[in-house]
Amino acid sequence: MLKERTILSNLLESCQSISDDIEEADLLLEMAQEESDKESEQEVAALVAALEKKIKKFSVAITLNHEDDSRDALVTINAGAGGTDSQDWAEILFRMYTRWIDKKGYKLQIIDYQPGDEAGLKGATLRVAGENCYGFMKVESGVHRLVRISPFNSNGKRHTSFASVFVYPEIKDEIVIDIDESELRIDVYRASGAGGQHVNKTSSAVRITHLPTGVVAQCQQESSQHRNKEIAYKVLKSRLYQLEKDKQNQKMQNLHDGKDDIAWGSQIRSYVLHPYRMVKDHRIDLEIGDVDRVLDGDLDPFIEGVLLS
Repeated sequence: MLKERTILSNLLESCQSISDDIEEADLLLEMAQEESDKESEQEVAALVAALEKKIKKFSVAITLNHEDDSRDALVTINAGAGGTDSQDWAEILFRMYTRWIDKKGYKLQIIDYQPGDEAGLKGATLRVAGENCYGFMKVESGVHRLVRISPFNSNGKRHTSFASVFVYPEIKDEIVIDIDESELRIDVYRASGAGGQHVNKTSSAVRITHLPTGVVAQCQQESSQHRNKEIAYKVLKSRLYQLEKDKQNQKMQNLHDGKDDIAWGSQIRSYVLHPYRMVKDHRIDLEIGDVDRVLDGDLDPFIEGVLLS
């Protein structure tokens, strides 16, 4: 709740700040036009340029409204077929993401790192923690393709390498079942079956229905209505726990099933170092010529572009 409150508070503050900047820019523009003041006009232009960046950042933030977007992320990087070149490419991606993570101010934990046979890495798993971490990193899931002159080929031939990136939301194992009493319907009735004279004559059996989910728990084994209610409540809580656990398991299964769609040849982004230099995101047709800047962790144009598409 506190985490969600912080995110919403930041959004509200950003919205208010944008509104104040628009009002200030409008006032300055009006004054500049009345006085034909070129210096004030330049000041307004600078304010508008800064405002455009702020609006874009806010636009990206409000797209991160999925229930998992605020979670921390688990990132796996795996070299594809292609031997040493692909393992080297996987390590370049590893470096690219660690630099992006550092620039964002996120916390990084290396969970697993399997070095390559000669160079690079076969696979790595990272845990990344920070605000809306999974929301940003989820768009990096897919196949990344590198085209370059192979540094491992003495003939100097052009080589294409592949590596896959997959991003999971970190789902905590702890499930807290907090039951709102107003969402329960409690029915008492006369117990049936064997149990003696007391069971047959009093309404001691208890049935509790959790209205939002329809989950029902009941107990009639004790002669005390209070005791039956206590046991039924515990059974209800256990069933709600299992229901949430099943939802989490299904969510993770859906994420795993999604990996089947990530196949060689269906790359999300290409990084070309020869015969020209360019990085292209195939989902939004965004091309950036400064490959070194991208490989040094400047991924925001691609991430923001996909989120806003």
